[in-house]
Amino acid sequence: MSMKISTKGRYALRMMLEFALHPGEYTKINQVSERQQISDKYLEQIVTILSRAGYVKSVRGAQGGYHLTKDPSEYTVGMILTLTEGNLAPVSCMDDASCARSEYCSSRMVWKKLDDSIRQVLDSITLADLVEEQKRLNEEMKEKEHRNGVSYDT
Repeated sequence: MSMKISTKGRYALRMMLEFALHPGEYTKINQVSERQQISDKYLEQIVTILSRAGYVKSVRGAQGGYHLTKDPSEYTVGMILTLTEGNLAPVSCMDDASCARSEYCSSRMVWKKLDDSIRQVLDSITLADLVEEQKRLNEEMKEKEHRNGVSYDT
């Protein structure tokens, strides 16, 4: 069994994180593309989904770009992945009402517990949590570079 989040879901999360890391700024798609090394054409498709859902707002013009419509603490990983991936159930029969066996299937209990656990994790982590984690990781990288006498800054 493998529950996999597609590139669309992973990239949407990374894009939302980019917007959250730059509060008060309008971030352009090409900036996200450069920093995250993701095709800007693919990001344009994803930002359309995020925009239609009201998660981000765009402003046109030279100083324009995208920004979050709410505080990063108001977005959960679960919200973003559900928007881009649809149902995150680990097995298709969890959301398939047409399954004739569902009422009498003892293994359904396993899938229900797994689904509940996945949702609990995804819904408990916010973009604000990811911003803090990214800042911590950036500090660790700077300390490591400093100790090694190497800088990767451009």
